[in-house]
Amino acid sequence: MTAPARILLADDHALVRRGVRLILDAEPDLTVVAEAADGAEAVAQARDQHIDLAILDIAMPRQTGLQAARELARLRPGLRTLMLTMYDNEQYFFEALRAGASGYVLKSVADRDLVEACRAALRDEPFIYPGAETTLIRTYLDRARRGEALPARPITEREEEILKLVAEGHTSKEIGDLLVISAKTVERHRANLLQKLGLRDRLELTRYAIRVGLIEP
Repeated sequence: MTAPARILLADDHALVRRGVRLILDAEPDLTVVAEAADGAEAVAQARDQHIDLAILDIAMPRQTGLQAARELARLRPGLRTLMLTMYDNEQYFFEALRAGASGYVLKSVADRDLVEACRAALRDEPFIYPGAETTLIRTYLDRARRGEALPARPITEREEEILKLVAEGHTSKEIGDLLVISAKTVERHRANLLQKLGLRDRLELTRYAIRVGLIEP
């Protein structure tokens, strides 16, 4: 008998984690061995334990699932990741692929798709939730036909980290302490964000962060 795949489950809602865990632990070839309530905790858990697959919610405090996936791809290149989200969004899908994720599963159909997505990821195969395939492939082919690239990221990874923390209400000093940079550097990044995104103040930055899924409304 092959040992079941060891799974890390990261979601900031305990009820969601409990429900997903029930689905996965019911399968003989899958077992949840670690849980995390945010992206930073997920990275720490994956660093300290033997994990075969990380299932990451996209919108989490401190560090999003996409940010965690990018960091895990650097720290643990062999680790498979799946994004679990309530957002049926083309931009998130492409961001997930860029972050090295094997698949993208909607929470609304997790009871139907998640087990299959886990097994596909562990076989190193991509998984796209069924309703998205036609739309995403058509979009990709249309872009390729027009000679266009995939949707570009408007801000850098560091700017995204700072945007998320600003939107969560942290001061420049708190953000500096969390990211081990000076408050002055945080202020410079925040000014760059406002200019790049054409926004005026913290409130508009927060609205933008909600719109792109960095934080939940």
